[in-house]
Amino acid sequence: MGMMKTNELIQWIGTAFILVMYVISNFFPGYDLLRNSVALGGALCFFTWSYRVKNTQQMIINGVALALCCVGIYRECLSWVG
Repeated sequence: MGMMKTNELIQWIGTAFILVMYVISNFFPGYDLLRNSVALGGALCFFTWSYRVKNTQQMIINGVALALCCVGIYRECLSWVG
């Protein structure tokens, strides 16, 4: 598979993750951990794509999204113990 096809595949997989995140947000509002986990998958795909195509602005945005997803997952796990 060529580099362009791989980049397209990464973007489509990331898009699927983000769309699933929106479905969870709107139809299953109590599933914060699942929503953040799916969003993390999407952010990781888009970060990978932006790194591959050397798009610094998108890398920064998706790096921040990755960090926010990790914080959300961490906070949700803390709520289980406390």
